[in-house]
Order: sequence, then C-alpha cells, then structure tokens
Amino acid sequence: MSQIPTVTFLRSQLRRARQGRGLSQEELGRLINYSSSQVSAIETGDRPVNPDYLARVDAALDTGGLFVAMLELIRFHAAPDWFRPWEEIEREATALRWYEANAVPGLLQTEGYARAMLGVGGELTAEEIEARVVARLARQSLLTGDPRPQLVAVLEEQALRRQVGDRSVMRDQMAHLLAVGAEPNVHVRVVPAASPWHTGLGGSFILARLDGGAELAYLDNQLRGQTVDAPNDVAALGRRWESVTGEALPRRQSARLIEEVAKTWT
Repeated sequence: MSQIPTVTFLRSQLRRARQGRGLSQEELGRLINYSSSQVSAIETGDRPVNPDYLARVDAALDTGGLFVAMLELIRFHAAPDWFRPWEEIEREATALRWYEANAVPGLLQTEGYARAMLGVGGELTAEEIEARVVARLARQSLLTGDPRPQLVAVLEEQALRRQVGDRSVMRDQMAHLLAVGAEPNVHVRVVPAASPWHTGLGGSFILARLDGGAELAYLDNQLRGQTVDAPNDVAALGRRWESVTGEALPRRQSARLIEEVAKTWT
C-alpha cells in the first residue's frame, strides 16, 4: 500500500476491522451510537468519514487512535503545500473573521456544496475530490471542539444566489447556514446585493487572532493562497474588515435574508 492512506483505503480498513472483531454493522452501530445505515454509508462511501465517527470506532475497537491518525494523514496530504501553514493557524485561532465575496466559506460548507465546488473544471480526480471533501469537513470540527473559536463570517448575497451543484445542494446549504449560524460561537452576516461598492470586494480574506493577541491573515488567488503576517498588511486588512462589516446586515436580519433566499431554491 502507499505510505499515504487514501480515503478508499481508510473505508476498507474500517470494514476489515469491524469484520475482524466479528461485528455486524448494526452491532458496531450500537457500540458507537450510530445507526447501521450510517455505518454502512460510511463504509461504502455514501457518507464522508468524520473525526467523531473514527474516534468512536477507535475507542470501541481499541485500535489506539489508528483511524483518527489515518484521517489526519489524509487531511494533511489532501491540502496543497501552500495551505498547510494556514490550516495550523486556523486550528490555534481563538477568533476568525472571514469575508467571502463569491461563495460560502469553507468552514460553513455542506458536503454536497464542497463536493460540487471542487468538482468544477475537472482539474481533480475523483479520489482527490473525495480526500479534499473529507479534509474540509474535518476542518469544521474546530467549530464544535473545546475550546471553540469565535467565527464571524461575512458573505455577499450573491454567494447565496449563485448555484453550486443542483438546487437540493443549495437548499441544504442554506439550511446548514441557518443552523450553524444559530450557534453561540458562529455569527453569519450577509452584505445585501443592493449595497454599494466597498473595499472588501477587492478579494476574499480571513483574519485570525491567536491566543496572546497576535493576528495573521490569509489571502487566496487563482493559483494559491498566502499566509500574511506583516503587521502593516494585517492592519490594512483589518480596515477592510471594518468596511465589510459596515455594509453587512446584523446577525438576525442576515438570518432572515438567508431564509428568503432559501425559499428561492425550493
């Protein structure tokens, strides 16, 4: 086998470990508080593997954290080299401020939305898409971890109305935004389409505050992303954040707008 496990290999090893203990999918499900259909969907690839499931399997089968470690390897190698430094910063952040002009931020994407977005253009193989989807969903666990960072995500209304995948993907994505946006550590705000030009429209960016107060930023372009640590540059992006939030609706009004947009996808 390759030294770097693939998602397909991880699924096969989950099935092999379960069968090696003489457990049916239903019996394993009872041990880890998952339904047999959920166990089946994860083993067959109809549902992405996730850190919670793997941690429960590791505990139930006493595998010493093997499957969680395999996911971390997949997650690490699925990310482009230039993204890995930011991913570590993201994990350590106590607060994240994310402005996205054209799409739903990655930490708030559903599986279907992420899969459809990554599949556009035909640049990635099916295995690469699967690995990146799994990695992206695994990143989202930081929003429910302990401690949890505060996330303020500001996105343009056009990002809610631009179709990614089919209409059911968009319906699910709107519902997910409303659900996760109701969590106390997540604020989702929307800039209405009628708002005038503001400096944030020059490009999406993320600001991260670390324990101790240090701030860093992340910028994306067509080819790669860049972690920014120069104080003057981070301060300039902070001023652009103020411009962005000055145009965004408050949290509750944003939720109402998302609800209105969701109706258009039914």
